[in-house]
Amino acid sequence: MKKPSIGILSTLFILLAFTAVSWTSNKTVSEPVEVLTKTSKVNNVVSAADLFDQHVTDVYNKIGLQASQLDFAVFKKALVGYYNFKDASLISKNHNVITIVDFNKPSTKKRLWIVDLDNSKLLFNTLVAHGQGSGDNMAMNFSNTENSHQSSLGFYITSDIYFGKHGLSMKLDGMDKGFNSNARERAIVVHGAEYVSQSFVNSRGRLGRSHGCPALPVELTKTIIDNIKGKTTLFINGNQKNYISKFADMNLAVNTFMNTTGAVTASL
Repeated sequence: MKKPSIGILSTLFILLAFTAVSWTSNKTVSEPVEVLTKTSKVNNVVSAADLFDQHVTDVYNKIGLQASQLDFAVFKKALVGYYNFKDASLISKNHNVITIVDFNKPSTKKRLWIVDLDNSKLLFNTLVAHGQGSGDNMAMNFSNTENSHQSSLGFYITSDIYFGKHGLSMKLDGMDKGFNSNARERAIVVHGAEYVSQSFVNSRGRLGRSHGCPALPVELTKTIIDNIKGKTTLFINGNQKNYISKFADMNLAVNTFMNTTGAVTASL
């Protein structure tokens, strides 16, 4: 048999050497990538804030609040205030409901929600009026001043029940200084009104308006008051650029949530 020529042997040697170098090079490059991946996984800690965000999302989805057109960001604001109230022991420990009013929506829409957090249930989604001084169909202006007849934004705590000129009514304590803290002096209360109805909307193109109270449909007033009485959270949202609240403290809400639920952070 004819022996391979020196030229052929040289070519084979070069090919083998190139393959070995390529394999070694690829192995050297791949190892740091795997190490970096493992390091990333170790550092990918599920933080307390992550857990709180997931909790808010889970509750929102479980109750089906998107279908009722409650804005997620508004729900999250309300839940932050609720946990801050809990941290300060300002609300009931045994009656965990939140009332949310969103005045970014027109009066023709159902813009009041009452959420039962214990049972993950939407109790009410209905119409609610704003103040005469705040606008016509849309509430545009807000005030904490007596005789302004404007609505006031912010966090409230439900208080005393009484019978007044609007029948069964419930007082509110405004908790945001400078924004709704004059609620008692202004007699801003939850009450029923004939001008809060679909028939009024059909005839006027909007709801009637109050002197600043979150007025309800008459037929629902007693049931709603019964469900939210006894120091529960009420949050009124709206477009007021300078609105601030100490009860919007996210870090404090997260800490209270962690302590309340016993949740712990973890590494993935």
